[in-house]
Amino acid sequence: MIKIKNHLGSIGISTAYLRQLISSTAESCFGVAGLNAYGAKQGVYAMLKKQNTTKGVIIRQEDDELVVDLHITVTYGVNVGAIVDSIIHKVNYVLTQEAGVAVRSVNVYVDEMTD
Repeated sequence: MIKIKNHLGSIGISTAYLRQLISSTAESCFGVAGLNAYGAKQGVYAMLKKQNTTKGVIIRQEDDELVVDLHITVTYGVNVGAIVDSIIHKVNYVLTQEAGVAVRSVNVYVDEMTD
Protein backbone atom coordinates (compact mmCIF):
# COMPACT_ATOMS: atom_id res chain seq x y z
CA MET A 1 0.00 0.00 0.00
CA ILE A 2 1.36 3.41 -1.01
CA LYS A 3 0.28 6.21 1.35
CA ILE A 4 0.31 9.75 0.07
CA LYS A 5 -0.47 12.88 2.05
CA ASN A 6 -2.00 15.93 0.43
CA HIS A 7 -4.12 18.91 1.44
CA LEU A 8 -7.21 16.67 1.77
CA GLY A 9 -5.58 14.12 4.08
CA SER A 10 -3.94 10.74 3.62
CA ILE A 11 -4.71 8.52 0.62
CA GLY A 12 -3.83 4.82 0.31
CA ILE A 13 -3.35 3.30 -3.13
CA SER A 14 -2.80 -0.40 -3.74
CA THR A 15 0.61 -1.28 -5.16
CA ALA A 16 -1.06 -4.00 -7.26
CA TYR A 17 -3.21 -1.34 -8.95
CA LEU A 18 -0.20 0.91 -9.58
CA ARG A 19 1.86 -1.98 -10.98
CA GLN A 20 -0.97 -2.98 -13.32
CA LEU A 21 -1.44 0.63 -14.46
CA ILE A 22 2.29 1.09 -15.10
CA SER A 23 2.60 -2.29 -16.81
CA SER A 24 -0.26 -1.70 -19.25
CA THR A 25 0.97 1.82 -19.99
CA ALA A 26 4.53 0.69 -20.74
CA GLU A 27 3.43 -2.27 -22.87
CA SER A 28 1.19 0.00 -24.97
CA CYS A 29 4.19 2.07 -26.11
CA PHE A 30 5.50 1.48 -29.62
CA GLY A 31 8.54 -0.79 -29.76
CA VAL A 32 8.06 -2.47 -26.38
CA ALA A 33 7.98 -6.25 -26.83
CA GLY A 34 7.31 -6.98 -23.16
CA LEU A 35 8.38 -6.62 -19.56
CA ASN A 36 11.05 -8.76 -17.92
CA ALA A 37 11.03 -10.26 -14.45
CA TYR A 38 13.68 -8.66 -12.26
CA GLY A 39 15.18 -10.06 -9.10
CA ALA A 40 14.72 -13.38 -7.35
CA LYS A 41 11.22 -12.70 -6.03
CA GLN A 42 9.77 -11.72 -9.41
CA GLY A 43 11.68 -14.50 -11.17
CA VAL A 44 10.24 -17.22 -8.94
CA TYR A 45 6.76 -15.67 -9.11
CA ALA A 46 6.96 -15.50 -12.92
CA MET A 47 7.89 -19.20 -13.09
CA LEU A 48 5.04 -20.25 -10.79
CA LYS A 49 2.38 -18.03 -12.31
CA LYS A 50 2.59 -17.94 -16.08
CA GLN A 51 0.32 -14.89 -16.60
CA ASN A 52 2.18 -12.36 -14.46
CA THR A 53 1.40 -9.06 -16.19
CA THR A 54 3.22 -6.87 -13.68
CA LYS A 55 6.66 -8.44 -13.85
CA GLY A 56 9.47 -5.98 -14.37
CA VAL A 57 7.73 -3.16 -12.45
CA ILE A 58 9.37 -2.08 -9.20
CA ILE A 59 7.83 0.74 -7.17
CA ARG A 60 9.47 2.55 -4.28
CA GLN A 61 8.10 5.45 -2.28
CA GLU A 62 10.40 8.29 -1.28
CA ASP A 63 8.60 10.88 0.85
CA ASP A 64 5.31 11.45 -1.00
CA GLU A 65 6.68 10.64 -4.44
CA LEU A 66 7.15 7.41 -6.37
CA VAL A 67 10.27 6.03 -7.98
CA VAL A 68 9.44 3.51 -10.71
CA ASP A 69 11.88 1.02 -12.23
CA LEU A 70 10.88 -0.79 -15.45
CA HIS A 71 12.73 -3.70 -17.04
CA ILE A 72 11.72 -4.08 -20.68
CA THR A 73 12.41 -5.94 -23.91
CA VAL A 74 12.41 -3.82 -27.06
CA THR A 75 11.86 -4.74 -30.68
CA TYR A 76 15.01 -4.89 -32.80
CA GLY A 77 15.46 -2.01 -35.24
CA VAL A 78 13.69 0.76 -33.35
CA ASN A 79 15.26 3.80 -31.72
CA VAL A 80 15.83 2.72 -28.12
CA GLY A 81 16.30 6.29 -26.86
CA ALA A 82 12.96 7.36 -28.33
CA ILE A 83 11.20 4.36 -26.80
CA VAL A 84 12.67 5.06 -23.36
CA ASP A 85 11.71 8.75 -23.53
CA SER A 86 8.19 7.83 -24.63
CA ILE A 87 7.78 5.37 -21.75
CA ILE A 88 9.09 7.84 -19.17
CA HIS A 89 6.74 10.60 -20.28
CA LYS A 90 3.70 8.34 -20.67
CA VAL A 91 4.12 6.58 -17.30
CA ASN A 92 4.71 9.90 -15.56
CA TYR A 93 1.59 11.40 -17.18
CA VAL A 94 -0.67 8.41 -16.42
CA LEU A 95 0.40 8.18 -12.77
CA THR A 96 -0.11 11.91 -12.27
CA GLN A 97 -3.46 12.11 -14.07
CA GLU A 98 -5.15 8.79 -13.26
CA ALA A 99 -3.75 7.98 -9.83
CA GLY A 100 -2.98 11.50 -8.62
CA VAL A 101 0.50 10.46 -7.52
CA ALA A 102 3.61 12.62 -7.75
CA VAL A 103 6.47 10.86 -9.55
CA ARG A 104 10.08 11.56 -8.64
CA SER A 105 11.57 9.47 -11.43
CA VAL A 106 10.89 6.69 -13.90
CA ASN A 107 13.94 4.53 -14.63
CA VAL A 108 13.75 2.29 -17.71
CA TYR A 109 16.22 -0.57 -18.10
CA VAL A 110 16.41 -2.26 -21.51
CA ASP A 111 17.32 -5.85 -20.67
CA GLU A 112 17.10 -7.39 -24.13
CA MET A 113 16.12 -6.97 -27.78
CA THR A 114 13.97 -9.33 -29.79
CA ASP A 115 12.91 -9.73 -33.42
